[in-house]
Amino acid sequence: MNLGKSIHTCRVKRGLSQAELARRAGCSVSYLSMLENSKRDPTMSTVQSIASGLGVPVEILFFLGAERGELAGIDKELAGQLALTALELLDEQPVN
Repeated sequence: MNLGKSIHTCRVKRGLSQAELARRAGCSVSYLSMLENSKRDPTMSTVQSIASGLGVPVEILFFLGAERGELAGIDKELAGQLALTALELLDEQPVN
């Protein structure tokens, strides 16, 4: 699981700076940077705060952060289509 990668991807797709997402999630910029660079593992409550700050369901972060083998029960083509759809939704929905 690479939550840092998915947080970074969603943040960039939303057009948010690290400072803005950190403010929305109630954490420091340095902590968010460490998460995005996989130098820290967030608690579930932190993941929920970040997802809220991004305006996405927590499940999107987990899905986009899944690594090979972690989605072994899902057809690869379907998983790819789901990932593309999730990324497209990030482009379409405004962040409040």
